[in-house]
Amino acid sequence: MNRDATLRSDVVSSHSVVGAPCWVSLTARDQEAAEEFYGAVLGWRFRTTRLMDRFRIAYAQGVPVAGIAAVASMWQMAVSWTPYFAVSAADDAVARGQERGGTTAVGPISFPTGRAALMADRDGAVFGIWEGQLFSGWESWRRAAPAFVRLHTRNAFDAAIFYGEVLRWATSEPGCCEVHYDGDEVVLRSDGDVVARIHSGAVEAAPDPTIRPHWQIHFAVTDVEACMKAALEHGGSVQGEVSEFEAVLRDPDGAQFTVTSRSER
Repeated sequence: MNRDATLRSDVVSSHSVVGAPCWVSLTARDQEAAEEFYGAVLGWRFRTTRLMDRFRIAYAQGVPVAGIAAVASMWQMAVSWTPYFAVSAADDAVARGQERGGTTAVGPISFPTGRAALMADRDGAVFGIWEGQLFSGWESWRRAAPAFVRLHTRNAFDAAIFYGEVLRWATSEPGCCEVHYDGDEVVLRSDGDVVARIHSGAVEAAPDPTIRPHWQIHFAVTDVEACMKAALEHGGSVQGEVSEFEAVLRDPDGAQFTVTSRSER
């Protein structure tokens, strides 16, 4: 994580929000194109970091909200958005994931302010874990960044068991998340706020990556229609049905995300 973030007085540790999504990162091909697109659609500004040459931090209203790493071609990775979840011990979380049928693509590896790993669950949905200092105060990040993240998976209840055991949901660990049920969805709450949802229906072997199990990032915006217009003007596309409250977009590289009206948070 950004070494400069440690200078902020509201920076907190992953230990205080165990199991909650605490960061999102885009794996891109073209850094300049990604910055132009997300700057136009979401109003972000970007700064360099000491982490690596191909990595930038996106800021909204002065708050760091996301990372963009132009490494998709170099590392032969898919272009996509990935959520990172806070854990108290990255090595232990990775071990729990592997014991329960998950896989580890990267890490855990050490950074100046913590440890991270990139994993996949039993159905192939990719997610990250982070142990250490957060880029900014968690509440500040939540207000400025995603409305929530949603897992589209084969079986929501089976997935909830996997993530619950790996990320220590609904345990006695201080700061852990609460799990609730809302119809056919599993709902994750942190300090009373909905921070993640798990939805059944994805097809494990589907040729379309948007139908296969995956995590979808929902960014909170004030004007969904304006975001759609900006996306189309800057080489992106709009997927499926849209409403005044929500739309699924793709950037020029094909990474998919959702814009959700702040009034619906």
